[in-house]
Amino acid sequence: MRAVTKIAGLGVVALGAALLTAVNASAAAGCRVSYAVTNSWQGGFGAAVEVTNLGDPVNGWTLGWSFPSGQTVSQLWGGTVTQSGAAVSVRNAGYNGAIATGASASFGFNGAWTGANTDPTAFTLNGVACTGGTTTTPPATTPPGTPPASTPPPATSPPPANAGGRQMERLDRGLISVRSGNGNLVSWRWLAADPADVGFNVYRGTTKVNATPITASTNYLDAGAAAGAAYTVRAVVGGAEQAASGAALNFANGYLDVPIQNPNGSAYAANDASVGDLDGDGQLEIVLKWEPLNAKDNSQSGVTDPVYVDGYRLNGQRLWRINLGRNIRAGAHYTQFQVYDYDGDGDAEVAMKTADATVSGTGQVIGSATADHRNSSGYVLAGPEFLTMFDGRTGAALSTVNYEPPRGTVSSWGDSYGNRVDRFLAGTAYLDGQRPSLIMARGYYTRSVIVAWDFRNGALTRRWTFDSNSSTNAGTAGQGNHQLSVADVDADGRDEIVYGSLAVDDNGARLWNTGHGHGDALHVGDLNPARAGLEVFKVSEDASKPSSWFADARTGQVLWSTPTGGDNGRGVSADIWSGSAGAESWSSAADGVRGPTGAVVTSRKPGSANFLAWWDGDPVRELLDGTHIDKYGTSGDTRLLTAAGVHSNNGTKSTPSLSGDLFGDWREEVIWPTADNTALRIYATPTVTDRRITTLLQDAQYRLALAWQNTAYNQPPHPSFFIGANMATPPRPGISQP
Repeated sequence: MRAVTKIAGLGVVALGAALLTAVNASAAAGCRVSYAVTNSWQGGFGAAVEVTNLGDPVNGWTLGWSFPSGQTVSQLWGGTVTQSGAAVSVRNAGYNGAIATGASASFGFNGAWTGANTDPTAFTLNGVACTGGTTTTPPATTPPGTPPASTPPPATSPPPANAGGRQMERLDRGLISVRSGNGNLVSWRWLAADPADVGFNVYRGTTKVNATPITASTNYLDAGAAAGAAYTVRAVVGGAEQAASGAALNFANGYLDVPIQNPNGSAYAANDASVGDLDGDGQLEIVLKWEPLNAKDNSQSGVTDPVYVDGYRLNGQRLWRINLGRNIRAGAHYTQFQVYDYDGDGDAEVAMKTADATVSGTGQVIGSATADHRNSSGYVLAGPEFLTMFDGRTGAALSTVNYEPPRGTVSSWGDSYGNRVDRFLAGTAYLDGQRPSLIMARGYYTRSVIVAWDFRNGALTRRWTFDSNSSTNAGTAGQGNHQLSVADVDADGRDEIVYGSLAVDDNGARLWNTGHGHGDALHVGDLNPARAGLEVFKVSEDASKPSSWFADARTGQVLWSTPTGGDNGRGVSADIWSGSAGAESWSSAADGVRGPTGAVVTSRKPGSANFLAWWDGDPVRELLDGTHIDKYGTSGDTRLLTAAGVHSNNGTKSTPSLSGDLFGDWREEVIWPTADNTALRIYATPTVTDRRITTLLQDAQYRLALAWQNTAYNQPPHPSFFIGANMATPPRPGISQP
């Protein structure tokens, strides 16, 4: 990335009446403009612009400049643009028009150039010149396959000031009652907004069942209570009891069934799910994808039936149904959906790729209702492609834009029949450190394109685009995984996208690239608590690359790896055994179980290499595979749960619809569809714990992992801090809420 900074220190006397009238008597006495080319490609480029007000508060602004080489702005987000010849004028959007003294506003754009792409050297803010020195930073390059040195990354500006932290949903207590032996385990959330010394009282009906406020955990075993007993919980702050929570969800048989409505019982199965507060009441709702039984992998030909996506309350009330239509093919790699409150209004939105004949939850038809772009092999390789943000309350289409990047020439993605061109990934990230952005991506075997979108004021606008075809991103093609992860890997307060062997910074620039290529599984977390920062564990598909590797998530420096060994299709990293400090890492192709330094700490590998769940009372994590949960031991695994009357999803991947800390205390629930696809069955642990950890839903990295969990080859979530044997006191998150 190259950057140009223009600084002006203008005296008030020099402003004159012209400036005062231009900004409605609200004027800046100085300004700084940072103009950065974030990426470029043949004939095109992306840029990010930040305007900092060094003078009086501004209420509405227009930034002007002239391109020296005849460049043109083709698309702009964060404002509105007009261009006449070389002269460009950008006016603020509604949400970023007011700039306080010392504050900044930003926007971005994509542009076109021929011959040269010379940076502009002069800017005006509301008609007054911003003059000053110019500094240019050339884009950094890393040869493919060369791990970066373990050195600090370039300094970046701090994230936007936000005393409350990242914008997240406002949750209720998530109170549940799970049948446990002859009693009920009552469990609830410790929220980020709770005081550190908060206590809790548990009520069965109107009877308080605990003698003194509970302060060491957020669960209570009510021995001898009836299975159908009703519970509430009350926080105790400064000795004063607070208002009662909502009534507990009753897991009378160890699970809760949420009724669902199959579009066609003989042709569909419930598949991946996600959660979000769709209606703003503090309780999570479920968004479910229905997969037709004739769904296809991208490598397989054949026509598929349409994909449906439903929204459900926990009582089974269906809020809406979206029909993606004939022009969205069914299969694990086609529809990745995101559920998150992107605009901060307290209600979650739902985003996914759409096409001609998609029908929203309120009956709106996107594009042409009659178009059919399927070819004789069932692939959709023609026709428009869209990205739509849907209302979580109603399923209405709120904003639809062209999907970026377009498919273009199919063969340019690696084959001519439609396999690699339609490999999609999705996620959500706090790219500015404060508000969530939508991440949509295309391709990973060859060309890889990642696009960040903001949803503000009812509209999707593009924030930036990373394209491996750009000359500034040489060597990054073919480095993506069948899934992605999102984390603040460089500890600057903003999130990065870990795409596989490649990490993309919060501004859309390449952060690092190991060059070890594509793989099927990826884990990002504090896997070695003995060293600072986060780590990445990944397996490789390329037989010429290390079969697995463990790297510094900030720099991409590979700390250890295992020998080449063919397509290593499965790999996991988590603290599953208290006999070794930190996370244990294992995979299908490599021998033994390895500790954080790469040494084999025990020879017997777990019986599965799939999902994970904190299930029993200790902080060591358990193994989740198919429809069962096991505890690892060096001599054998111990079965803790065999779920009854349910099925796993996604063929041999054997994944649940969703797993994570959804309700109750910090332990994790698992959602599987029932065998007859008439309900989603949510299992919760019946085991007491002596630990108290803030709900993982309010750890941003973990919450984002729940959002991307449904993406392609589903993987389990990891928080931003270590949970395991001999763990440190867990941090308390700082967040903001609507």
